[in-house]
Amino acid sequence: MPFENDAAFGNLMNYKLYLRPNAHAHYGLPGKKVSSLGKHQQNVQNLLKVMSKNESMTTWDLAKISLPDDMSKLREREKIYRRLLLGRKDRGKHSDGILDLGLVVRDGKSFKTGAADKYRLSLYGILYCMDVLDLDKNEIDKIAEKYSDVLPKVFGKWNYVKSKIGDRVYGIMFLARGLLADNPLIQVARGIPFYELMSYVHIKYQRDFEHMTEERLAEQMSYWFYINLLYRPARKDDVGTAGINGLNPLFDSDAELKKWFHVFFKESKKYFYERYSILRKSEVR
Repeated sequence: MPFENDAAFGNLMNYKLYLRPNAHAHYGLPGKKVSSLGKHQQNVQNLLKVMSKNESMTTWDLAKISLPDDMSKLREREKIYRRLLLGRKDRGKHSDGILDLGLVVRDGKSFKTGAADKYRLSLYGILYCMDVLDLDKNEIDKIAEKYSDVLPKVFGKWNYVKSKIGDRVYGIMFLARGLLADNPLIQVARGIPFYELMSYVHIKYQRDFEHMTEERLAEQMSYWFYINLLYRPARKDDVGTAGINGLNPLFDSDAELKKWFHVFFKESKKYFYERYSILRKSEVR
């Protein structure tokens, strides 16, 4: 689907080094009790949790979900949500909203009672929710259902992948925590090109640190997700394993997914071969 919004994103390294720390500073850290948060932070987290369970909506629709049995407070709640999303101006001073930080994006308009912007979580917002809101597996499944079009290679295939590998799908939580798996000291079973592929998925998008489309960010996140499934810890009795064959349970029943990943795999092989060739030709004799 086209990503019709006005947001600007960076790559996953941007998420790790910039977006995630800023979101923590503004809206709360992982592991914090709700009672220890400020009122603004509580309101933001409540709004993001509502958004995580629903498709794109107007602030009015979000307020109705939040207060289904109290119409008298509905208009005030809608105003609160609007201020949280868009920020506010008080006495000439402007405070940023969730939209400014990039956790939420505009996503079309509703014309039910006049034109009104609709909003949804961005990919950054989805990661923040997984990182901070202490979601259970059912709630993560709900995000995958509601945001399948935003991350089609992962959330669009969530139930299928889960049927093949079970709870390992929730490895996406590592990404939400900023663990990009790009550390060369990670010990992996012999024969699995985990570090090489994970390195390349960051090299491929390294020029996109400050700006990339959400569709391109979804692509990078998707490669990360499937490469992460290859991880197997190193063991003393390890005799070596066969490359990326650990993904065969997924590929055997989904030719489209297999083709998509193999194009990336061949691209990474070409990259490292060319780098090796440069080193070999530069060898002092």
